Amino acid sequence: MMKLAFVFRGTPFGTSSSREGLDALLAATAFCDETDIGVFFLDDGVFNLLNSQNPEKILQKDIVSMLKLLDLYEIDQRYVCASSLETAQMTLQDCVISCKKIDRTALVSLLNRTEKVLTF
Repeated sequence: MMKLAFVFRGTPFGTSSSREGLDALLAATAFCDETDIGVFFLDDGVFNLLNSQNPEKILQKDIVSMLKLLDLYEIDQRYVCASSLETAQMTLQDCVISCKKIDRTALVSLLNRTEKVLTF
């Protein structure tokens, strides 16, 4: 059973929510085993995964490099909502990191079995 779930529902820019969520996620690895942590992208949160971002053009920090740290920290439980990808007209090939594409029902089921859910 997963102990901590980090859910990204907002776009990567416009607010600092995604950056703060990634900071919290990386900090959590110091206190939790990486197998106890899951990362979920749904709704507009799928745009965080888009590999063709140019944040410097809007004077924002690059979160793509932070997302790539998930591999380094060995956080392998990464899920993306299939219907959210479809709505955003994205595919797994558009994503900067690998994620398992699952339907919303399966995603909610996983979240319901998690001890703590943090949403950003």
